[in-house]
Amino acid sequence: MRMPTWVRQHVAALRALLALTAITGIVYPVAVFAVGQLPGLKHDADGSLLTVNGQVVGSSLIGQPFTGKDGAALVQYFQSRPSAAGEITQGAGDGYNPLSTSASNRGPEDIRDVTVTDDEGRSETRAGLLTTVCTRGKEIADREGVDGRRPFCTADGIGAVLSVIGPRDAAGEVSHPVAVYSVNELCSEHPRPFLARYHGVEVKCAAELGGYAEGRIIAIYGDNPAEPAVPADAVTASGSGLDPHISPDYANIQVARVAGARGISERQVRELIDAHTCGRTLGFLGEPTVDVVELNLALDRDYPYRG
Repeated sequence: MRMPTWVRQHVAALRALLALTAITGIVYPVAVFAVGQLPGLKHDADGSLLTVNGQVVGSSLIGQPFTGKDGAALVQYFQSRPSAAGEITQGAGDGYNPLSTSASNRGPEDIRDVTVTDDEGRSETRAGLLTTVCTRGKEIADREGVDGRRPFCTADGIGAVLSVIGPRDAAGEVSHPVAVYSVNELCSEHPRPFLARYHGVEVKCAAELGGYAEGRIIAIYGDNPAEPAVPADAVTASGSGLDPHISPDYANIQVARVAGARGISERQVRELIDAHTCGRTLGFLGEPTVDVVELNLALDRDYPYRG
């Protein structure tokens, strides 16, 4: 007896489903797992886990903060780059949360600080990306004893941004300003702006954050070095928020602090940095990097902290 066409079609579909389920849901995963357990591949396949005395303490692929309970940097450790993956300002921890991997999604136009009010009427200051970078740079410079100046930042670690108010020309420029405000410097905290005058007009502090939107918003480069002593990776997060690497430049400015805290020479610390520095991918892609997690574990192993 010949089966109806619709029955034959459903039987064929069921056979295809069972075959593909067996291949893609059982055979392929088992084959990949088996290959991953081969010598030389097992460590990477298991997540590149790092252990101390048999206890897993991290992964060479995922960064982690080296800070105390108060959020301050632990002097005996090299510090990682900032992380937006579960950062405190998002109310989800202190960064490097693999379950919250993300970027901050804040770009170069985010240069103004604002006051945000929630549904319950509570107000808080939201620093723009520029001020966040400036603040981080100053904190790191103070901690490491280096020059903290960087373009578009005030000496106090705030975004150097002006609102220039006045009639505009066809290009949108204000050639004859009538008022100028330092929009990120509140009068209650910074009564004397970072810049005294702009195009002959006195610069005034801001009565409130987020105001003066009618003016032309201008970031001021200032008398700052083109190449700051505190490198970019020290003040900006990676795209994933989980990157365990920092630049050799950022590692180098931390050498004196770490060596002093552990009571060893800077040469000994630099030798460990060199041992944990990876070159460019394929010899020409990217830049050399230092794995902070592995470097700090090596420090604890070879030169335990006695403080």
